[in-house]
Amino acid sequence: MAGARFEMHYSVRSSGRMAFAERVAQSRFADKVRLHLDDGAEEQKLNVKSVLARPQPDTHVYVCGPKGFMNWVLGAAEEAGWPEAQTHREYFSQSEPPVPAIREFEVRLARSNRRLLIPVDKTIVQVLWENGIKVPVSCGEGVCGSCMTRVIAGEPDHADSVLNSAERDRNDCMMPCCSRAKSEVLVLDL
Repeated sequence: MAGARFEMHYSVRSSGRMAFAERVAQSRFADKVRLHLDDGAEEQKLNVKSVLARPQPDTHVYVCGPKGFMNWVLGAAEEAGWPEAQTHREYFSQSEPPVPAIREFEVRLARSNRRLLIPVDKTIVQVLWENGIKVPVSCGEGVCGSCMTRVIAGEPDHADSVLNSAERDRNDCMMPCCSRAKSEVLVLDL
């Protein structure tokens, strides 16, 4: 939400390994960034239990990083009582290799009423692009959420690392870059 209050905790091994250091330092939100260096003074290191100590109903936790770091932060959030619906994640890479597809299925595009067959050797996004439908994609592995698409009908076979279990259970959105269908047909809001 534009204008919402936030704070950003940037934890990194050392300043020399900091991605986007200059962009963050020059951003209009630089005053909201707390830098935590593993090789720095003890008092500035990330104390995740302290940062996440008091869950608030109108506050969300967004975490991005390598799997071990993510597990540490999300574990601390769970221990502190943060509801899963208020925690959001973006992994640097897919944590598990994708399961090979075993069957084709149909995707119906609600806005144009087009029907597309998704073969076992292609993703939904690949078939969409081949048919002139450009869905925004960044990672192509289901870790960033940039291709999130609303599901109108059918049951997705979620293969992403973005959605939490409650979001997956709702089956109202999916990442078409990596996820497939459990149902014979998926109707997407495209």
